[in-house]
Amino acid sequence: MHRRVAEDRLEILQIYKLLQCVRQGDKEQIEKLIRLGVPDLINLTEPQNGEGVLHLTAVANSVELSNFLIELGAHPDVQDKKGCTPGMKAAELGHELVLEVLIHADADMTVVDDEGKGILFYCITPTKRHARCAHMVLEFGADVNNSTTDGKPILVAACEQAKECKDLCMKLLEKGADPGATSLATGRTALMEAAREGALEVVRKILENGADVNIFDHERYHAVHFAAKGGFFEILKVISAYGGNMGIIAMDGTTALHHAAKGGFNECCRFIGQRGCDPMWKNLLKQTPRAVAKEGGFKAAGKELRKVERLFAKFSKAEAKNPNPPWAIKLHDWSFENQAILRTAFEEVDKGGGNITQEDFAIILQEQNAPVTYEQIQTITQLHEKGRAGSINYEEFLKGSKYLQKAFLVSSYGPKKKKGKKGKKGKKGKFAILMPICTIAESSLARRKDGGPPYFMIESLRSITDPIRFDRDHPAENPLEDDSAWYMEELEISYSNIGYIIKAGDINSLKNAFEEGVSVDVKDLFYKTPLILACAYGNMEIVKFLLQKGANVNATDNFEWTPLHHACHAGHQDIAELLIMHGAKVDAPAMNGATPLMRAIESCRLDCVHFLLKKGANVQLVNKKGQNALDIAMAYADYRLIDLIEAKLESLPKLKDDKKKKEKKDEKKKSGAKPQTPAVELPVAIFSPELVPQKKKGSVIHQNALINRGATNKVNITFVPKAIAIPQPTTEELIRQRELRRERFSYEVDFEDFQMPFNKNIMEKARLLSENPK
Repeated sequence: MHRRVAEDRLEILQIYKLLQCVRQGDKEQIEKLIRLGVPDLINLTEPQNGEGVLHLTAVANSVELSNFLIELGAHPDVQDKKGCTPGMKAAELGHELVLEVLIHADADMTVVDDEGKGILFYCITPTKRHARCAHMVLEFGADVNNSTTDGKPILVAACEQAKECKDLCMKLLEKGADPGATSLATGRTALMEAAREGALEVVRKILENGADVNIFDHERYHAVHFAAKGGFFEILKVISAYGGNMGIIAMDGTTALHHAAKGGFNECCRFIGQRGCDPMWKNLLKQTPRAVAKEGGFKAAGKELRKVERLFAKFSKAEAKNPNPPWAIKLHDWSFENQAILRTAFEEVDKGGGNITQEDFAIILQEQNAPVTYEQIQTITQLHEKGRAGSINYEEFLKGSKYLQKAFLVSSYGPKKKKGKKGKKGKKGKFAILMPICTIAESSLARRKDGGPPYFMIESLRSITDPIRFDRDHPAENPLEDDSAWYMEELEISYSNIGYIIKAGDINSLKNAFEEGVSVDVKDLFYKTPLILACAYGNMEIVKFLLQKGANVNATDNFEWTPLHHACHAGHQDIAELLIMHGAKVDAPAMNGATPLMRAIESCRLDCVHFLLKKGANVQLVNKKGQNALDIAMAYADYRLIDLIEAKLESLPKLKDDKKKKEKKDEKKKSGAKPQTPAVELPVAIFSPELVPQKKKGSVIHQNALINRGATNKVNITFVPKAIAIPQPTTEELIRQRELRRERFSYEVDFEDFQMPFNKNIMEKARLLSENPK
């Protein structure tokens, strides 16, 4: 152990001064203190936490200072008050470069802290840097069987995070870690922890390295319990292949079947029940596995458990003969797990056609330590040699169908393949999709001629102005003054979705895109035009700009929502007013027949609904569900809107069926009709075509005169700036924009959890329902 804490006043003052210089990186002062200070000052530690100079550089990830201090005599194994070395600190933070410096300075990789943890314990974090740290310390002699003072081995600690730290677990096992490592405090093994995490490869490696599969912890929990609890079917297959006992009962009376039933894992229930677990056993709550599944509402698991119970009751009788003996099931699981090794061995003695002799078959099974006796091998041989003149087809053996029923084969698990129906030769026509689903197909996306991104991805303009010379409140007076583009680094062209540009309110990028030829009605992946997006986000400036550019005010998306639908759904009365002024249809129906008025009702915005009614929105229109505006208002339970719409309906004139009166009027019109006078044909006026003035053709004499005067040699001296000047709003304008947003959306718009009226209304009603479920 390398611990030397500063004790007297001089040592304490000097070590604190040295640590301060290390933090500041003052090499000159560090060297002076070490030369003139107390003996071995560089290896002293401060009295509060016991930190030394290398502890600080390890935490700061300072490779240069670490090398400098080691050259001055710093010891790499100095421990703090908890026993941590600089290497442990570096490994804990994933500072691989500093750790490499300490390793090359002959740091001891077997040092442990006060809890008995070696450096490997500090590498158990699921990052690439920690993985590289672990690889380094393993290469330089870290103890792979290190245990803490309370008896937890490093392999068990790593397997507690086996799903995320799989590589570390595999590396420990490759370097010789004990596969049967067990925590003394809990009795948990590395196998149990890996099974609990669902790390299949780690479980398989532990069992391949010789771990005892049937050990249980202090509460009699087995690896099968943990795998069943997580529903890890593949791990259950591996445990069964290595002879795992599926029927162990824990101290709380639960079996693996109880855990699988509680999670509703029907495949696991079937597998565990077939492999010997008692389905009739009751836990301390006097519940069978099927009762547990029923309590959880898992019908599929309950169905499988009922089948298992029937088979168990049938073959539990003394006179009953089980066609699927436990030893045969165990052999099948083992052969399925080791089929690659077995197939290779069988192919070496293959006599053609996949057949081998009985003797070779028996020898290979014995060499591979198959979990069967010689008599059981003979039974298997007899079942496979029928009609083959003493030879065995090893593919049939690996399949297992000769000595087990189909339901017990591992290949019977998993999704079933659906067979095609016979007798129907003709193919049905393709189903006609009523609307474009989700996103525009990639084949339908119009791309730029130069092979660039689709048109809805537009260039995002960024300012190249020098921030030291100019800012938003003090911009350059003219393009000649701002020469930043000539000496600043040129920015790469960045393309952004037009929806993000609109949400950010970047009008400059939109102007640039439209000038480059992008259509003002271009649709994004979700069939939304820029005007639709601007209306949904409530950006009034963008809406005005797009309308000035001639955006189609009645364009629709894949649900046939117009910009007015989106504006009303978001509750933007001012935008709805602007759209109607520019010709938006007040009663435009969506795909389901909903009108903008119905969308405004859904947002529960009284001002928006009142405006639409004022503009003549029809309250009697119905959607495809047969609901009119009043029905939707009743569904959203806003009494202000209900009263408003009822008043509107009452004010409408009632329709009267006065058919007789109409017929009489028609007869009077017919009888009293005056004879029509013949139409007089007027002479057609003959218009003489206007004379279009023709441009004079340039003569040779005229061109010679221009050449003599030097008119053709004029040089264009128009100034063209190197970069596009992007006008930025001043601070005062930004504040004004924020004030306007608050006026439109309330003060809540400044918070991250701000929601549009419709979403806010839905969330509020959901909250009230959860508080008052009755």
